[in-house]
Amino acid sequence: MTAALRTELRKISSTRTWWLTALVFFGYMIVMGVIMAFSLVMGMRDFEESGVSSGTGGFGEAVLDEMAIATSVYTLAVALGYIFPAILGALSVTGEFRHQTITPTLLAEPRRSLVLGAKLVAVVPFAIVVALAGVAGTVLGGAGTLLAMGEPTLLGDSDVQRTVALSAVALVLWALVGVGFGSVLTNQVAAIVVLLAFTQFVEPLLRILLAQFDVTESLSKFLPGAAGEAIAGSSLYVSTGLADLLPSWQGALTLLGYAVVLVLIGRFTTFRRDIG
Repeated sequence: MTAALRTELRKISSTRTWWLTALVFFGYMIVMGVIMAFSLVMGMRDFEESGVSSGTGGFGEAVLDEMAIATSVYTLAVALGYIFPAILGALSVTGEFRHQTITPTLLAEPRRSLVLGAKLVAVVPFAIVVALAGVAGTVLGGAGTLLAMGEPTLLGDSDVQRTVALSAVALVLWALVGVGFGSVLTNQVAAIVVLLAFTQFVEPLLRILLAQFDVTESLSKFLPGAAGEAIAGSSLYVSTGLADLLPSWQGALTLLGYAVVLVLIGRFTTFRRDIG
């Protein structure tokens, strides 16, 4: 296992993928943090000026207080940006198939379960860097905007600090989901397209649709994006009343479950066949 893990770490660290992902994620979340903080604060002020109630704000039909605004902004990385660690994880597998390095990998270590296990472990330190970059960008953009607009950042609040820290944990787990997904769908372009389509369009629509009916409302909590937000303990969806979340520990188990199931599917499909 040590040799396989060392090999996988060397593969990831020798490419630019991980640090470019972190850099783009950081920049993207700064922009999103600024936009969301500005929008929510302006909504709050519109509500105040209309005389609805002092100290509250709005986003669409919802009314948000200062804490809800802060947590909605600081959880944007896990609510909107989880595609970045997911793609990082997927590329650690699909890149081998694209560049035909999977054959020498399996010749050097024929135990395929061990190879997949090494990939899961090896992606973690790089996923931590990507996760921290995304969360840092969100906090920097969001808190900076709140401060510039004369609003409290609430970064000294222990609940807010916990939410920010758990957002990073959720993003790391998303990288494991990406590894599992990449082991199932090994075509790199197809994997990225499917991940983008599902995370950015399909799941958000599903969550809104399922939440409209009592029979299916509870199912939306178990979607992977909702599970990631549950780990953080808050999100824009929750603050605006569009969805409810599982407890943090259940969210973590759910998201980890997705990763395990996908890896098992990949192990007994793609990694069971002859590869050459």
